[in-house]
Amino acid sequence: MLHEMSVKKFTVFTDHVFSFSAGLNIIVAENSAGKSHLLKLAYSVIACNTEAGNAPNAGLPTKVLLEKMYGKKLMNVFRPEALGRLASRKQGRARSEIALRFSNSASDTTISFATNAKSDVQVDLLPSAWDKKKPLYLPTRELLTIYPGFVSLYESYYLEFEETWRDTCSLLGRPALKGPRAASAAKLVEPIEKALGGKVVLDTNGRFYMVIPGSGNMEMPLVAEGHRKLAMLAHLICNGVIQKQGYLFWDEPEANLNPKLILLAAKVIHDLAASGVQVFIATHSFFLLKELDLLAKAHPIPQRFITLSRHAEDSSIVVEQEDSLNKLQHVVALDEEMAQYDREMGLANG
Repeated sequence: MLHEMSVKKFTVFTDHVFSFSAGLNIIVAENSAGKSHLLKLAYSVIACNTEAGNAPNAGLPTKVLLEKMYGKKLMNVFRPEALGRLASRKQGRARSEIALRFSNSASDTTISFATNAKSDVQVDLLPSAWDKKKPLYLPTRELLTIYPGFVSLYESYYLEFEETWRDTCSLLGRPALKGPRAASAAKLVEPIEKALGGKVVLDTNGRFYMVIPGSGNMEMPLVAEGHRKLAMLAHLICNGVIQKQGYLFWDEPEANLNPKLILLAAKVIHDLAASGVQVFIATHSFFLLKELDLLAKAHPIPQRFITLSRHAEDSSIVVEQEDSLNKLQHVVALDEEMAQYDREMGLANG
């Protein structure tokens, strides 16, 4: 598991150390405070380590290989014009330093690059073994409607889409599970399919459909966007991708979901973390945050809450980390809900 990540002079972050739990990690922040950047950064490094380790005839990690891989992945995930654009800077040059520490120290990795870097990073601490636990990144947008032909198009042409989309689409194409693992997946996906009113299938034509009893196959673009998002999750459970992964990164699970479906998403997130997947989510929603906290109280799992906010005077990032929601001193999503309530009371009393 990912135990800790230190980030120095990377995008909005000056010098911070983030500690993670083995189960569920929830990052809450206002816009532009860097919550998605944290997910993408951790995902990029881990994805390189697992991709290289699963390559045919993979040898031991080498700096020559990984310096190019890390740099290319960061470029393709964040899409800057040059790698050095990811380095925090005010005046003059700066150097970004990123260190990931794992429960298995053989996977520990440290990289750095300066503002003048074009595409390669410097590997300051080389992992001595490959990480076998693969990461999965779920973006804010659903991907079922763009899946047909997207991977081959991405591989053939330069597209202004972040590479997490390509990575996830390649996993969507895997066939459904069979045997005992299929039964386990069916139990996990059952409440999702009940909410959707049907099952998700990948047809031989390379397109996704929703199979609705009594109505036949419905083309995925005709399905409501919030349902398509849950359908993507359901399919990745049915084909075993999520259960096989060691890490799940999910950016804004609540996007385009009504409160009832957010409750369902929270339950699935909790169950995945309880099953041994290390889960990282980034959210704006206090509703989702509170529901995950309630689930953890009813069925305890290791969890970590991280809030990011901007300092009022210099806009620097303020980080707060706790193992319990109640211990947090400042939660942006809750602060705004309370402010809205105060305005409502002011109007009622005015």
